[in-house]
Amino acid sequence: MKKRFQLIALLAVALLGACSGGKDKVAVEQVDEKPRVKLADVKARPVEQIHEYTATVEAEVKNNIAPSSPVRIDRILVEVGDRVSKGQKLVSMDEANLKQTKFQLDNQEIEFKRMDELYKVGGASKSEWDAAKMALDIKETAYRNLLENTALLSPINGVVTARNYDSGDMYSGGEPVLVVEQIMPVKLLINVSETYFTQVKKGAPVAVKLDVYGDEPFEGYISLVYPTVDPNTRTFPVEIKLANKDRRVRPGMFARATLNFGTKNNVVVPDLAIVKQSGSGDRYVYVYKDGKVTYNKVELGRRMGAEYELISGVPDNSRVVIAGQTKLVNGMEVEIAVSD
Repeated sequence: MKKRFQLIALLAVALLGACSGGKDKVAVEQVDEKPRVKLADVKARPVEQIHEYTATVEAEVKNNIAPSSPVRIDRILVEVGDRVSKGQKLVSMDEANLKQTKFQLDNQEIEFKRMDELYKVGGASKSEWDAAKMALDIKETAYRNLLENTALLSPINGVVTARNYDSGDMYSGGEPVLVVEQIMPVKLLINVSETYFTQVKKGAPVAVKLDVYGDEPFEGYISLVYPTVDPNTRTFPVEIKLANKDRRVRPGMFARATLNFGTKNNVVVPDLAIVKQSGSGDRYVYVYKDGKVTYNKVELGRRMGAEYELISGVPDNSRVVIAGQTKLVNGMEVEIAVSD
């Protein structure tokens, strides 16, 4: 009987221990329900407003060289890559039509002189004289047009960048015979946010890099600021020119232009604080205050090493979460993890 009582007593103690242990476990789990997070203090500071824009290099001037009417090409005098001067003869076209038109023009001049003499002595009316003069003018215009189209001249100093025909081909329209481009200087066209409309000034220096030359800097300047803003994109075009005296920069190259708009006081946060919303391009930051976190949508500015400039979304002198975001939801109470 005594042994039975001792056994019952031992069982009771064990059960009490088990119950007590369960309560302690529940209490521990309740304490651990608050996620632990690491925080960083952030504040506004002056940030250089540097923006990089990409563009494709364009020629200052691009001329398509072609006759105004169908004609056979007699001889092309230049090749792709040749430098040409303004007024230089580039293409000789077939002269058969020119010679025929010159013969007709000579006959028309003889006919008009005869009519003019008759008119002076009263042998022809004013209307007949006018008709003869008009016919002569028309033939002279046709001859001048053919003369211009028989010898195709370069209108600029430049480089031949395309040749679409060979000597002996029949030009019948479509692509030009040659393309001549002026590459001293060259230009870039970028689109700048309307936010900086009042800060972009003609003549301001611009740093340019070309992917083909790595980090080598090229000096450019703002040559034209377009006076209107696109209502759809809220940007305005800006033209940048490079002198390109050594002709190393060529049309079609990929360029990056950097504009500096001065400094602006913006909040800067560690990149660890930035959270990307799944399924969208939106970025968020958890801001800590009074034991809770709020899910703030932010607009990113420059990335500076391991930090991001924020255009909006986080107040100055805030505390932001930099670790432990995966378990957080908006308005949740959190526990601050002690740093090692």
